[in-house]
Parts: sequence; structure tokens; C-alpha cells
Amino acid sequence: MSGTRTRTGPDPAVRGRLSRSGAPAPSRRWAALVFVALAQMMIALDATIVTIALPSAQVALRFTDADRQWVVTAYTLAFGGLLLLGGRVADHAGRRRAFLISLAGFAGASALGGVAGTLGMLVAARALQGASAALMAPAVLALLTTMFVEPRERARAFAVFGGIAGAGGAVGLLLGGVLTAYLGWRWCLYVNVPVAVATALGGRLTIPDTRTDHRPRLDLAGAVLATGALVALVAGCAQTANHGWDSAPVLAPLLSAAALLALFVLRESRASSPLLPPRILADRNRAGAYLSVAFAVAGMLGLFLFLTYYLQVVLGYSALRAGLAFLPLSAAVLASSQAVSRALPRVPPRALIVPGLLVAAAAMVMVSRLTMASGYLTGVLPAEIVLGLGIGCVFVPAMSTATQRVPPRDAGVAAAVVNTAQQVGGSIGVAVLNTVAATATAGYLAAHPSAGAAHLGGLLHGYTVAAGYAAGLLTVAAMLAAALINAPAPQPRAG
Repeated sequence: MSGTRTRTGPDPAVRGRLSRSGAPAPSRRWAALVFVALAQMMIALDATIVTIALPSAQVALRFTDADRQWVVTAYTLAFGGLLLLGGRVADHAGRRRAFLISLAGFAGASALGGVAGTLGMLVAARALQGASAALMAPAVLALLTTMFVEPRERARAFAVFGGIAGAGGAVGLLLGGVLTAYLGWRWCLYVNVPVAVATALGGRLTIPDTRTDHRPRLDLAGAVLATGALVALVAGCAQTANHGWDSAPVLAPLLSAAALLALFVLRESRASSPLLPPRILADRNRAGAYLSVAFAVAGMLGLFLFLTYYLQVVLGYSALRAGLAFLPLSAAVLASSQAVSRALPRVPPRALIVPGLLVAAAAMVMVSRLTMASGYLTGVLPAEIVLGLGIGCVFVPAMSTATQRVPPRDAGVAAAVVNTAQQVGGSIGVAVLNTVAATATAGYLAAHPSAGAAHLGGLLHGYTVAAGYAAGLLTVAAMLAAALINAPAPQPRAG
């Protein structure tokens, strides 16, 4: 870290809150963590909170079944496509400033979506939310990385962060069901406004400005290529819900993504100040952590998708009851994250990540064995608890490993790659698993053309087949993590 020093700004009060290492004093660090965690919770919630509200929004705004996907994909396209640029902007402008600006943008976009009178206005608001999240997510993780450097404190901080990242999706389904049932679908967007305002005010008081003197030039050409490649990739995967993998609406964006990605790699190898320095991906532990996060998110979102439809379509649950049914999953993730935080300073990350992925794979095997008579208590609940325990063992050490030993000048972009792995992994994973489920359902219905329960049986068959594929993906991820991640247990600093 030679040649880099932390700037605390001209405010003496802020300077007094910093320790000699440049990180905020202990009391300020933990206070700041509260507001950093709130921001991460808002990002995690927004990935799923609108899902349960979609049927009500569709009735109110009168858009078609074919168009409703854009309410979801507008967010993921902007979020996934702009993450790398957001990470570099956070490094350039300062993480605290990026944090506050992104919160303001997220609140404004949420308010716009809440008052939307047309589908176009709602989709535009969701895209603005995604763009704001693309700046917020790397700023949040970079702040966490630079504020907590001592192994034990870092483990506790990442336990909070990892627990929120893992449980946020399930909590979003619950909160979306409650708000839709009692206040209306618009409150699934309005709820972000007071949370963002409170988080910004608290963050302004507790988070110091930890910019480094090294302020990289923004690689605009690399940003255009990376954003175009990620947007095309996510767009192509999103189209698989309506078209086959060999169709033009899917192949055209995927081939475009491959071409743009190749140009991006060529550009970054020659740029003086690259958007994604090759050194970030050259570390085998970091690469293994990125893959672990991507596969874990893919499996988890796949379970959300299948169980949401299983609960509401097969078991006949209401949106609120289905949301409540996901609470044990959130509790299991939080419990597992807290246990892992105590082990992380003393245990190599591979010893936690690999078993966690295998436990998550076992949960998907349990889902693959669901039947019409399984029910919630005997079929769904055990799978949720097992998945939560496994995911909690993956997120905390993987996110910590992915951002460890990164120079302060690259903290933002390293954090952005973690979030990019989440978004791209989730988008591709859900697209693949959804296609597998749809194909299996179509095959079942073709073989069972009789009326009655054949339709529900076909849906369930599709979910269980896709869950089996998800178990295979998570098992492959465990093998890759075992081969790539070899970092030792973090060593506490003397004194």
C-alpha cells in the first residue's frame, strides 16, 4: 500500500473519528456498518420484492404477460451492465460520495416507479433503480473492505453483510407479499424512499471519506464495451423464457456479448488505466470466490423461482402466505453466517465454501424429490433450512476472499466484480434452469395429454428436473472452489 494514503477531508471532526491506520475508529466503524448493511439490504430486497407485486401491477397498468418480464429485466440489465463502471466511478469519486449519490438516485427512481401510470414509466424507473444499484453495490462492499481490516472484525462485519446478501431475497418475497396485501403494489417501490433517506443521513454522519490519492482515469471505451457485453449477455438469457436457446432473439445478443467481451479483453490488456485491471482476476483465490458467489446465487434464485410457483400454483398459497413460507430460509442463512463468522479467522476459506456448496446442492436434491403430496412441512421446509445453512457458509468467506489483499485503489472495482458475478450468475442460472423446467414440463404434458391434474403434474415435473440440474451446477462449483481456492486462514495482527 505504499504511495497511498487516506484522505479524511478538511473536517476536523471527521479526522478525529479515524484511527491511525486510516480506518474509522471502532465505534464509528460499527455505526457505519449499520447504514452500509441497510443499503445492501435495500439492494437485496429490490431483486425480489417486486416479483410478488407483479400480478397486481399488471392489472393496474394493463400490460400483457409477454411484457411483464421487462419490469424485472430492466433492473437486472441496468444493474449487471453498469456494475464495472460503477466500481471504477466509486474508486474515482470516492466511495462515500458514490454511496450518497447512489442512495439519492435509488430513492428518486423508487418514487418515480411508485407513481408510474404506464408500463413504460415503470420500466424506466426500474432501469434507473438498477443504474443506481450499480454504483451503490461496489461502493458498499468497498467501504466494508477498507473499514474492516483486522481478521476478527472483518469476519464479524462480513457475517452481517453475507447474511443480508443471502437472506435479502427471501425477506423481499415476504415484504412484497405484506405490502401488496395491505398497502398495494406501489408500496413495494415507495418503501425504498424513507429507507434510502435514513441511510444517507446516517452514512453522512458515520462514514469517512476514504478516497486515495490515486484517482484512476475512467476508461470510457472499456466501459462501453463491458456494459454492452453484460447487457447483451443478460438480455439474451432473459429472452430464453419466451424463445429457445437456438432462436434469433437469444443467439443474436449472446453472440454480440461474446464479440464485445473479446474486444473488452483486448482493450484492457493495452489500456494504461483499465476499467478491469487483469491483476484483479489473476489471483486464483479471487477467481474461485467469484465463481462460488455466481453459482450460489444461481442455485438460490432457482430455488426461489421453483418454490414460489410450487407454493402458489401447486399448493394454492396466497402471495402473503408464500412470502411467510420463506422466513425459515432467511433465518437459516443468518444463523449459518453468524456461525461462520466465528470460524472464519481460524479456518481456511476453502474449508467453509466447498462444504457450503455441497450442502446447498443437497437442498436442491431434496427439491427434486417433491411430489404433489409433499406439502410444506415435510417437503419445502427441510429444503429451505438445508439451503440456508449451505448458502451462509458460502457468502461470508467468498465475499471476504474476493476483496482481500486488494490495493485500496482497486477496492471499488474488486467489489464490482463480486456484484457482477452475482448478477450475471443469477441471470444465467435462472434462465438456464427456467428453460430446463419449461422443456421438461412440455415433454411431460406431451406424454400425458389427459385433462385434470396433468397440468399441475407437468409443472411440478419441470421444477423437480430443473432442481436436479441445479444440484449438479452447485456440485461443479464446489469442485472448482476446491481446485482454485487455497488461501490459508487469516492471521490476526499483532496487538
